Amino acid sequence: MHLGAALRTGAEVLAILVAAAIVIRVAHVFVRSTARALLNRESLEGTAQELSSLELKKRQDTIEALAVNVIRFFVVVIASLMILEAAFALDIGPAIAGLGIAGIAIGLGTQHLVRDYLNGALILIENQYGKGDVVRIAGVSGTVEDFTLRRTTLRDQDGTVHTVPNGEISVASNMTRVFARVNQDVRVVYGTDIEKATAVVNAVGQELADDADWGPRILEAPRVERVSALGESGITLKILGTVHASEQWAVGGELRKRLLAAFQENGIDIPHS
Repeated sequence: MHLGAALRTGAEVLAILVAAAIVIRVAHVFVRSTARALLNRESLEGTAQELSSLELKKRQDTIEALAVNVIRFFVVVIASLMILEAAFALDIGPAIAGLGIAGIAIGLGTQHLVRDYLNGALILIENQYGKGDVVRIAGVSGTVEDFTLRRTTLRDQDGTVHTVPNGEISVASNMTRVFARVNQDVRVVYGTDIEKATAVVNAVGQELADDADWGPRILEAPRVERVSALGESGITLKILGTVHASEQWAVGGELRKRLLAAFQENGIDIPHS
């Protein structure tokens, strides 16, 4: 009798272990196919088109590991309780109730942590930004020095390092994605020949684009787009151009330097206030 009961108990424990292993395996396959489908879609249609296959594989592995570990934890806990019930005839009802209460308490205490990880996974899938990008997130701007599923580390222009939990990121502004605009406002005094000033600005922009050192950084030469404002102290010209994303600040600075020299050479005055 005891032998038969032991055999039945052993069979139940074995069945529980096999079922748990199957559930974990099926979950792994499901998570892998889902992560691959999401990343493949982003690489074909979304913002991840410029990522290499190696980078996509790393991101897929990271997302898979997070999801599978969470599922494995819950499966192991439930299977352990079922084994205790089968092997020792323990009533697992109170344990499950206690686990539910503890789960609620832990969930309330770690909801921010969970949000950080989930948002980090979405940032990876959607390729909102990566290491080396200049971004503005959660009111902080800087270069991304490190990124994990839980937090993003930025270094601003002063050299200060900022650590931002991913759950705090509701809007991510990437200033170095593919291309950027040179967006410059220049004011000239009233009485200036606007056609002449426009020709001077356009010539400076074209010379910059034709320059051997600066040309490779520029996609579209800066030029006057329009007269954007008539202010108290002068007329504002809107200058726009297109450059490789990481070059917007350097090209903008060089453009301003050349404009100052060209305005002085051509007798075009800039308001003092």
